[in-house]
Amino acid sequence: MLDLILPKFAEHADIGHLALIIVVGGLSAAWQMTFRELAAANRRFDTFVRELARFNQRLERDDP
Repeated sequence: MLDLILPKFAEHADIGHLALIIVVGGLSAAWQMTFRELAAANRRFDTFVRELARFNQRLERDDP
């Protein structure tokens, strides 16, 4: 696909625009990966807090 796009940009001397599109695409991909990792970390933390709450409930039941 890049083989089709690159000559069109080169014909019109829009190399600056091509570079901008590449940079913006890379940044968008980086943001998407960052948010995906943040969501996964949030799920792991939520699981940890739930297990901690279950542990505390067991301790309270066993407490005389």
